Amino acid sequence: METENAVNYKFMGRSFTDLSINDDSSAFSDCNSDRSGEFSTASSQSRRLFLACTNSDNSDEFIRQLVSDLGSCSIDEQKNAALELRLLAKNKPENRIKIAKAGAIKPLISLITSTDPNLQENGVTAILNLSLCDENKELIASSGAIKPLVRALRTGTSTANENAACALLRLSQVEENKVAIGRSGAIPLLVNLLENGGIRGKKDSSTALYSLCTVKENKIKAVEAGIMKPLVELMADFGSNMVDKSAFVLSVLVSVPEAKTALVDEGGIPVLVEIIEVGSQRQKEIAAAILLQICGDSVVYRTKVAREGAIPPLVALSQSGTNRAKQKVRLVSHRWLTWHGYFWEKKKVAESPTPVAEISPSILVN
Repeated sequence: METENAVNYKFMGRSFTDLSINDDSSAFSDCNSDRSGEFSTASSQSRRLFLACTNSDNSDEFIRQLVSDLGSCSIDEQKNAALELRLLAKNKPENRIKIAKAGAIKPLISLITSTDPNLQENGVTAILNLSLCDENKELIASSGAIKPLVRALRTGTSTANENAACALLRLSQVEENKVAIGRSGAIPLLVNLLENGGIRGKKDSSTALYSLCTVKENKIKAVEAGIMKPLVELMADFGSNMVDKSAFVLSVLVSVPEAKTALVDEGGIPVLVEIIEVGSQRQKEIAAAILLQICGDSVVYRTKVAREGAIPPLVALSQSGTNRAKQKVRLVSHRWLTWHGYFWEKKKVAESPTPVAEISPSILVN
């Protein structure tokens, strides 16, 4: 398995080291987004849950009974058991371990393939909540959860879709699972959720895609699935609250030639230049880093970037940005200018008789 890390910041305990963009992981949530609070429980259920949460002995016995009920011939009993396991695993880490040790994982996975939408949704979300415990991730994957989760991503309710994306993200934190998830057909479905889902679906799918696309094989699958169009559209929409997330996903993709071509074809270069002009500090830094990767050794792409007016905002960023941003901008500008007989250095640019804003793109690219 070939893994390529394209950025240098920590996300959920993992360090990405190729591009020095930003060590702030807040572009992504931890995808802990079970909306189980939307369910009201009957008084008897509330009493049982209270006992389970406050008394260890009752909790163990209660969990064993619920696991047994998952195999009931009654759909209603299965639904109640899956829902209560889902709720028990939502906020209490110790319950996640107890539930897994009680043997709940395989019967919950079997519920994910149910044709009953509520049963499927509760099965998916219970698995998501159990996957929040690191000790459970390998067991969930080895028990055969990946393909049923992908099926839920394709056929489930909107909540099942979103929680399946979150569960796949959690499983992808085990490096060995990334290729298996990619080969299961998850990536086109995640791209579809990114393009057509609600705001929560877009956030969850972008986070999952970011994690999965540190593997080269998955990058190519994502590009072939048409990921570049929604990424560019979301980066261009400053009101979407998705600019950072989309840019970070793009940053891990553009190390492969197919992604660079798709990005240019979808009109991504003008969007990146606009981000450098009007985006937040972090957005400017990531856009500059992506432009650096796009330009590479391609005269064609350097020409396109220069003609979009990238030089003036890059100069401004080199003067006002963080040290990390200045370093990236110098790399971008150094490549442009040294390739054409110039040496990038702020002092020399400042002393140049021709203001940088007035340098003709043709000077830089001919």
